[in-house]
Amino acid sequence: MIYKTPRITVDGIVTKDRHILLIQRKNQPFKNKWALPGGFVEYNETTEGAVAREVFEETGLKTELVRLAGVYSNPERDPRGHIVSIVYFLKIIGGKLHSGDDASDVKFFDLRNLPALSFDHDQIINDAFKED
Repeated sequence: MIYKTPRITVDGIVTKDRHILLIQRKNQPFKNKWALPGGFVEYNETTEGAVAREVFEETGLKTELVRLAGVYSNPERDPRGHIVSIVYFLKIIGGKLHSGDDASDVKFFDLRNLPALSFDHDQIINDAFKED
């Protein structure tokens, strides 16, 4: 029997003074749109390790896990197929902000004035800060 399974990604929510860190995507899907930093979990990698790695590769910032923000599993959330994203809150512990890897730009945006976002990242951010 062949099993079809979803792919797993991680996304990081990194904030600083009511601003959230976003990357401008270098590649499709959603090329040039803004998104939370993140990416695919590699084989034999924990999701916690993957989110720290992806955020560092895309933003140059070293981070530490704070807590789980949520899990997003709608099969239609990504045009590449059924992709489940595990989202974490992270805090900055070092590094220097610069775009890298899959990001053409990276910057902090005021949470009250966000650009158009890719995937379902607007929902993720709204869910993450709905209690604020």
